Amino acid sequence: MWASQRAGAVPDSIFGRMNAAAGRARAAGLEVIDLSIGSSDQPPPEAALAALREATRDPDTYRYPLFSDTAPLREAAAAYLARRFGVTVDPDTEVLPLIGAQEGLAHLLMAVTDPGDTLLLPDPCYPPYLGAAAVASLRAVPLPLRSEHGFLPDLDAVPGDLAPRALLLNYPNNPTSAVADGAFFTRAAAWCRARGTLLIHDHPYAELTFGGYRAPSALGAGLEGVVELHSLSKTHHLGGFRVGFAAGDAGAIAALARVKGAVDFHAYLGIQRAATVALGLPDALGRAAAQTFEERRDALVPALRELGWEVATPQASMYVWARVPGLEDSVAYAVRLAEDTGVVLSPGRAFGMLGEGFVRFALVQPPIQLAEAARRLGQGRSVRHGRQS
Repeated sequence: MWASQRAGAVPDSIFGRMNAAAGRARAAGLEVIDLSIGSSDQPPPEAALAALREATRDPDTYRYPLFSDTAPLREAAAAYLARRFGVTVDPDTEVLPLIGAQEGLAHLLMAVTDPGDTLLLPDPCYPPYLGAAAVASLRAVPLPLRSEHGFLPDLDAVPGDLAPRALLLNYPNNPTSAVADGAFFTRAAAWCRARGTLLIHDHPYAELTFGGYRAPSALGAGLEGVVELHSLSKTHHLGGFRVGFAAGDAGAIAALARVKGAVDFHAYLGIQRAATVALGLPDALGRAAAQTFEERRDALVPALRELGWEVATPQASMYVWARVPGLEDSVAYAVRLAEDTGVVLSPGRAFGMLGEGFVRFALVQPPIQLAEAARRLGQGRSVRHGRQS
């Protein structure tokens, strides 16, 4: 009765459905190995936690934070971008703290678009992108990401009469784990500027890179018409604290600040202090955490290939994106898999039409658990060589 059209347009959460399937597996006595949600299981930096603990004893942190109170975090974000990516931003006009990048994207879309505008977004993509587009009452047009192109979009194939208000990209990519180089962002930014399109880059996996690969920033292509969203959930394992920042085009950042000013007072000052400390920590700490996920990748990928599954070796992120031979309904498959084996994955169809036939593993368990998950995939009652029985 009371749901608006925009509320009705928000897709159901696949994560809730998989959580229910996991509950049924536990009720049946199965040990659950949950690889469905990319929530880091690594501890936050101790220095950041110490800053938060100290802040809770400071009465000045109990009040509503104003924009001026965010200056230390904005300055730390600017210093991080300069140190890590060689990007110069003005912390006063080109950086804005967020209560998590997911919140930031939803508000950014409302700040820079009008109802009915076109948003060009990847297929497959992180499901909340679709929800954010629905809340902003946008026309979401899928931009295909295909394995034969390394899951990079072919912008030249976009119809010339399409005039998107914004293009949303995400590299390292969720769910495919694909990566992009600086030249790609230079081309994407030029493509957007030629069309009056805002380039939005979601960059939560900036530090979860493996081997010699280091993820670039879209801001390296210039700040004009580009906004990048950063989250400390993955890079610094502060997922539950809900903190991140947006950086880039001053006009877009000002519009975002105006919308956010109507709905929130910024994150708790103690969390801001923790994030400020985290952003200033040596890069070696982030590399050590990335190595943990790399070791997990190396435990899982060969085991999946032994099952005959098609899977590339990720260079970044905390996911493995695998094509299951003969799979036609990934949602039904993932639900049955959870119920029959206790292994909980994310079905590819939840990420878009082009995700069908795939499943996503989140590398949020130690190698021994990942090996056990692969063993169950090979021996489970609902899976035989990747086919449903």
